[in-house]
Amino acid sequence: MIICHFIQQSTRSRHDPAETPESISRAPGTQRQKKDIMSDRLDCKTCNESLCGRKYIQVEEKPHCIPCYDRLYAKTCQECKEVIGHNAKELFYEDRHYHSHCFRCFRCDRSLADEPFTSQEAALVCSDCYCSEFSSKCVSCDKTVMPGSKLLEYGGSTWHEDCFVCHGCEKPIGAEAFIPDDNNYYCVPCYEGRVAPQCNHCKKALTKGGVTYKDEVWHKECFLCTGCKAPLAGQPFTSQGESPYCVKCFSSLYAKKCAGCNTAITGFGDGKYVSFEERQWHQPCFKCYRCSVSLVGSGFFPDRDQILCTDCNNDD
Repeated sequence: MIICHFIQQSTRSRHDPAETPESISRAPGTQRQKKDIMSDRLDCKTCNESLCGRKYIQVEEKPHCIPCYDRLYAKTCQECKEVIGHNAKELFYEDRHYHSHCFRCFRCDRSLADEPFTSQEAALVCSDCYCSEFSSKCVSCDKTVMPGSKLLEYGGSTWHEDCFVCHGCEKPIGAEAFIPDDNNYYCVPCYEGRVAPQCNHCKKALTKGGVTYKDEVWHKECFLCTGCKAPLAGQPFTSQGESPYCVKCFSSLYAKKCAGCNTAITGFGDGKYVSFEERQWHQPCFKCYRCSVSLVGSGFFPDRDQILCTDCNNDD
């Protein structure tokens, strides 16, 4: 604690004029009284000048004259860079000190001593200036979102917390989950009940990523192989009629066999195949029975159950 004192100098002289030097020397206890008077002397702890009759300030119970105190302990004003004297009104913010008359808005120069304010790149700005220059406007009510007030930001837009409401029930969404749809925002119950597509399998609302097949939607966990019921989401599949099948089930149930390798022709992988009469081949399997040259795009000759290229056929 810093305490300012003022010492009133006594009007009485150290010696009583009525006393003679002789009487002083003879009076009992006179020497002790003189020492006590000298020990009452109060000096500045820094410059050692007497504080008798002067104002002084104690710092950690040590007295300092006013000039020494201002030199050693007074803060420098952040704005005007001058010392804030012991008798000046001082304000501080975030370890920065100001004269009360220097504590002003950087934009409009109004005093901030008794006003709400904020800091913008180390400059002090009153609420009015900050709002007009930096604050966003609510896209719902077109009013300024005041600093410190609750807000919600989404997709580059800003709302007052109470203005961000569900397009369906018109209740504030607040911090709850919501789902955007065609520039409108819905709480989860309203979206599921009014907007969300229905799963083709379970008939429940589809609120996040699913599978679209033949213009119908499924939950990923509901889109299954018609044969073995294995999940098809993220897997290659095909269909027979309107029903989806995994490759294994389709191959065993419906796929035709390649006349060359006797495995299923599914349309996956290389996919392309050659058909002749009632037989089919994978393209890589469509080759001369004798010399194994590819016959895709070339002339060939059937030889009972086999096929031959022109050269091998001529050799016969």
